Amino acid sequence: MKDDEPPGGGFSTPVGSRRTFFHWVTLAAAGVVGLGLAFPLVGALVSPAFRRRRREWVDVGDVEGVPVGRPTQLDHITTIRDGWMETTSQKAVWAVKQPEGGVRVFSPICTHLGCGYRWDDADKKFLCPCHGSSFDVNGRVTGGPAPRPLDVLPSKVEGGRLLVMYKDFKSGLAESVEL
Repeated sequence: MKDDEPPGGGFSTPVGSRRTFFHWVTLAAAGVVGLGLAFPLVGALVSPAFRRRRREWVDVGDVEGVPVGRPTQLDHITTIRDGWMETTSQKAVWAVKQPEGGVRVFSPICTHLGCGYRWDDADKKFLCPCHGSSFDVNGRVTGGPAPRPLDVLPSKVEGGRLLVMYKDFKSGLAESVEL
């Protein structure tokens, strides 16, 4: 009997066996299937965190209720979806109906430092109580430290209803920058 012959004179198997080969093939196939399922799953879980807020048109009221040339504050409740979070928030906008029938809608935030302002009927101006900025009925700066006119929000009229797309803007800058 030679040294390289197995005891009992039978055939020898090569290094490794068929069982080991199928074990590794099964693990590789499971890994490929696992990765194929993991990428879409991870993408579905992570992608909302990188998506910007979706802006939607919000119904703020009947356009007939807004008098021509006189600013009217319109309050509404909006739902904000940010990633997985969904919150409701009460917002307000200032609407001014133009003589030709269109409506101009202003953000309720002063462009100086972000304070809320109000319309003063006696002075016919928007007045900010924080630092004395004032704006005319068209949103132009008439006094104070405000660096730019009031921010105009996208708006449209459909079926007699005023729809607004609410946006937030960075205060204190000479140009309008959306947040």
